[in-house]
Amino acid sequence: MSHTAAILASLRRQISPGLFLLLYFAYVTPLYAQTNELSRFVDTPLEEPITHPDWFKLSFLDLYDDIDEAAASGKDGLIVYFGQEYCPYCKAHMEINWGNPNIVKYTRDKFDVVGIDVKGSRNITTVDGRVYEEKAFSVKQKTNFTPSLLFYNNEKENVLKLQGYHPPYKFRAALEYVSDQHYEKETFREYLSRGEMAESFGKDNLNHHKAFMPEPYLLDRSKISANRPLVVFFEHTRCHACDVLHAGPLNSEVIAADLKKMDVVQVDMRSETRLITPDGRKITAHQWARELDLYYAPTIIFFDQQGKEIIRINSVVWLYRLKNVLEYVISGVHKKYETYQLWRQHTGRQKAGME
Repeated sequence: MSHTAAILASLRRQISPGLFLLLYFAYVTPLYAQTNELSRFVDTPLEEPITHPDWFKLSFLDLYDDIDEAAASGKDGLIVYFGQEYCPYCKAHMEINWGNPNIVKYTRDKFDVVGIDVKGSRNITTVDGRVYEEKAFSVKQKTNFTPSLLFYNNEKENVLKLQGYHPPYKFRAALEYVSDQHYEKETFREYLSRGEMAESFGKDNLNHHKAFMPEPYLLDRSKISANRPLVVFFEHTRCHACDVLHAGPLNSEVIAADLKKMDVVQVDMRSETRLITPDGRKITAHQWARELDLYYAPTIIFFDQQGKEIIRINSVVWLYRLKNVLEYVISGVHKKYETYQLWRQHTGRQKAGME
């Protein structure tokens, strides 16, 4: 029996049939082929706007009613999609995830999808009856990165949130996680972890970067404030997306210059390495990652001088977005603008001469 066949046979005995099929699909359409799309990805704003698929629901943007209508038609819930016209990550999601006929069919069979423009001015009524403009609702939901998706079940509970672009395997898994109500017994991180054996490929060692501080990781900032912000790269071995991050954005001199203005740590999120967290607790790296509910590698988390989390990137990130997030943190504008998206809206109005 081949190594791949042995892995799949073992997993078939351990996990749900639905998740097994997702992993089988991952081998038939190899994960490296899915993530290698990143090597050709450019994340500067698009020149031409993108549009929503014609199968998105034509909605009056009353989420309470939208969920009732989804339930009445036999679906498992509602997806609220947050995007913007010139977003390259949105285009990637539309072309790679919702460009896949199998994923489109599963989405349409199980969910209604409503599109929100994070810069839009249409009124949206939430499940609790409050009314916001699209851009205000987007900020309230802290959808810092587009595309973002909120998944509601038929009881009108928001049971999962995805921020940013995720490769097909993880997005398809998210759809099944909600549709089959796995959220009732486990987190999305726990659900995905049962497929880690099939998902792992890449280098056998962690990638090095000259900005990374050596062990021991004494990150406590709770008693005495640090002089600079802290960024923690949560990675693990055999993580192709981690390899891509290092070969791409982290190989940029522009990014390297910004990282010199921060304390920078790389943590193996699967290891038993002991460390002290920014809030002063002694814990292992694996325990910390579990507490933070990290399901994507690499996840990048930024902390302020007092050890409070500022923002995290837990999806695919490339040069333009990473540079902007670093500016948001290093410049200190996060103290004025509670969310990254609010700050980006402000900078967009400035460029347009509206402020």
